[in-house]
Amino acid sequence: MNNKKTIVLTGDRPTGPLHLGHYVGSLANRLEIQANADYKQYILIADVQALTDNYKTPEKVHDHVIEVTLDYLAVGIDPLKTTIFIQSMIHEIAELTVFYLNLVSVNRLKRNPTVKSEIEQKGFGSTIPAGFFVYPVSQAADITVVKGQLVPVGADQLPMIEQTNEIVRSFNSLYNTEALCEVKALLPKIGARLSGLDGRAKMSKSLGNAIFLSDPTDVVVKKVRSMYTDPGHLRVEDPGRVEGNTVFEYLDVFDPDKKEVAELKNHYRRGGLGDVVLKKRLLEILEAFLAPIRTRREQLSRDRAYVLDILKKGTMATQEVAAQTMREVKNAMHLHYF
Repeated sequence: MNNKKTIVLTGDRPTGPLHLGHYVGSLANRLEIQANADYKQYILIADVQALTDNYKTPEKVHDHVIEVTLDYLAVGIDPLKTTIFIQSMIHEIAELTVFYLNLVSVNRLKRNPTVKSEIEQKGFGSTIPAGFFVYPVSQAADITVVKGQLVPVGADQLPMIEQTNEIVRSFNSLYNTEALCEVKALLPKIGARLSGLDGRAKMSKSLGNAIFLSDPTDVVVKKVRSMYTDPGHLRVEDPGRVEGNTVFEYLDVFDPDKKEVAELKNHYRRGGLGDVVLKKRLLEILEAFLAPIRTRREQLSRDRAYVLDILKKGTMATQEVAAQTMREVKNAMHLHYF
């Protein structure tokens, strides 16, 4: 790595509060990146992308911009080290998206496996909004507007990175420029994703199987008690299965005493260890993790002006970078007239 800082871009759609799955999948990575002086990190709040399937409820997207920012700050994202900005306030992203759409065919968008999967999940069928269909192109604009070089993503988002690089290569080749740079994906170290409370493969607000960073203690207690374990473990003395047991999955991620977790697994497999005991331990571990986040979030939520000022300053700083990128892009495209 040279003396120039590597530009890292991450982002979230403001459609709801962040949960433990977000922490495992992205927030932990962002905190590690923030601590590395070789990186310059941008966090994008993707309100425009959120509108592609929430266009009928823009007030929900608007309100959750603040909520998501509170979650960032509460877990330790430092606005003095990380630039947080709002997507809709950077008009260059929309301009870049229009330019990039000429470089991507409809058939290529149809083949994007991430898009295909999300279209199926949301049940769009033939009614898919055009904005949702082309959001991988907008995502490429998000990354390249700040000249991002590294993007922390889950494995399911790798096709988005591939498509961004295709656009970058096409643009640079077509317009004989080096204005844009290719990007690399950074996969999570502590696990690609966290299973939902019900044992499903993914924790999700829409599936109702998530523990949110802002959940009060009584809600966390209720959710942990409902967690999926081993349906065949009917009596305490029965041997139980560790594999596929959501409680053990969470202990593996959040319990700092790995030796004790290994002993609990052996005990559970032998029999004689009840789910109630396991869930009690997990509850204590999660409360130790969530309590300081919850307290910090409550403190920050009392000063909305402070949070808005962070967003304003981050967005203004990003606007300067985006304007320079757009000047280079337009020069390469001969879109300079006066």
